[in-house]
Amino acid sequence: MDAYLEEELYDLLTFCIQNPSANASDIASKKERIVEIGRELAVDGGTDAMENMFFAIENRIQGEIGADARQYRAWWNGIASEWKY
Repeated sequence: MDAYLEEELYDLLTFCIQNPSANASDIASKKERIVEIGRELAVDGGTDAMENMFFAIENRIQGEIGADARQYRAWWNGIASEWKY
């Protein structure tokens, strides 16, 4: 399941990074799903699972498209008390 979530999260974040001026409803729907993925990870493995997933995605995005995804970590704020970005 994590592999599917990782691919989906990668696709969603890549869209947001590469299309910053996209339709607001497109970005809002992507953000909503990104938050849902964070919640799923928190339920399954807590903050460690969230951290591991985002770390892998950050490195992959940096390596593949040369962009920084760290700013999107804040979208998971409020899911777990330990997650504060």
